[in-house]
This record gives sequence, C-alpha cells and structure tokens, in this order.
Amino acid sequence: MQSTDVTAARTADLEAIRAVVATVEHSQRNELPDEFVSLFREDALWTTAHGRRLYDRAEISEFTHRVLPGAMGDGTVTYEVEHVLFIRPDVAAVKARARYWTKDGREQVGNPGSPLYVMAKEDGRWLMVACQNTEVIDG
Repeated sequence: MQSTDVTAARTADLEAIRAVVATVEHSQRNELPDEFVSLFREDALWTTAHGRRLYDRAEISEFTHRVLPGAMGDGTVTYEVEHVLFIRPDVAAVKARARYWTKDGREQVGNPGSPLYVMAKEDGRWLMVACQNTEVIDG
C-alpha cells in the first residue's frame, strides 16, 4: 500500500471513529438505549463513571435501558474526541471529553467526563470493546 493509500485509510478510520463518538452523543442526548448498545461488540466490557462494571452487551443493554430513559431530563451532553491512538490498524484507544449542559445551552454545574473507548474494527465497522467512563473531579 502506498503512503497516500495509508493516509486515506487512516483518515477514513478517524472519521468513522468520530462518527461512533457522535452516535454515543446522539443516543444519550435523545435517550436511545438501543442505538447506544448497538455501538458495543457482543463481548464488550464497560465501567461506568461511578465504577459499575458491565461484562457484555446484554448486561450493558440491561443497565442502559434502565438508566438512560429520563437521564437527560434536566440537560444534555456533548462528546469531543480529544485523541486517538492506533494500537494496531484495527484497534484504537479513543480519549474523549464529555461536557454537560442545561437545556438552554449553559454549561451545567457538575463534573465533566473523561471517557476512554477502546475500539476494534470488525467487518469494516468500528465497535466499542473496552470502555471506561471517568468523572473528572477538580482538586
């Protein structure tokens, strides 16, 4: 593969990874648990911002269907990809920033999030495999 092909492939992968994070945002802002859960590989693991460990898509689905509906009643959330580290061409560690907002667009009081998503590319699709949400506490 020529360097321009590698660059184009990497650019396409970065766009696809950003699209996954954009879908995380969309599914949470609109309280769509099925859309959110579809982003995970079947054997994924996820640790919530408060330390709850979930060990496969079925467990992630049960938790998400319980907590996501109604979660955005007082505000909304945005996610920004801050850094992508390609571990291999088909595996990436994605660092994001989560910020919480009031419905009228003011930043909410509360702590931002610092999620880490390890993603794998399977059959041309980037899926979340191992994820850790972390609440950022000042101090």
